[in-house]
Amino acid sequence: MEHVLEGLFCTEIFDILMGSIMNILGCDPMFTDIRPLLDQEEVLELLSYSIYPDPDRLRQAVNEYRTNSSLRLYGLTDDGELLGIIGYAIRENEQIQILHLAVRPDVRYSGYGRGMILEVIGTENPARLFAETDADAADFYRNVGFTVESLGESYPEVERFRCTYIVNES
Repeated sequence: MEHVLEGLFCTEIFDILMGSIMNILGCDPMFTDIRPLLDQEEVLELLSYSIYPDPDRLRQAVNEYRTNSSLRLYGLTDDGELLGIIGYAIRENEQIQILHLAVRPDVRYSGYGRGMILEVIGTENPARLFAETDADAADFYRNVGFTVESLGESYPEVERFRCTYIVNES
């Protein structure tokens, strides 16, 4: 059964949370489409954090973001510095699949990952978000309110997880 955090991400709370996070951090980040910047080193580095370290898989992801119109890639920037990225696909039935989520190591645990998820919810207004990920990232998703279920081992000794968040109860 999926856990529903009723009303957590309504527009008013979204604005309050983002304002609070940004005030605490002392910054005013911008959430912008970074697909035109896919050749920049900082974008590629952040994207590589969310992809198993394989140059071929990184090239494949970059190509998908360039050519597939149902994919989005946004970055969170502050004062011209890229702090994090989130890549996602818009699926049927108002669902969003988070494909890539990464925050620069020096600013992790500062609320930017959660903030980017909130931005996607505010921008796209989905009914549901989901991601398939490894154990380390599953802990992050669990901490921000997603329900996490094991998909079993996809490779020997590599367990995968499906993380789901229902935005509004129907």
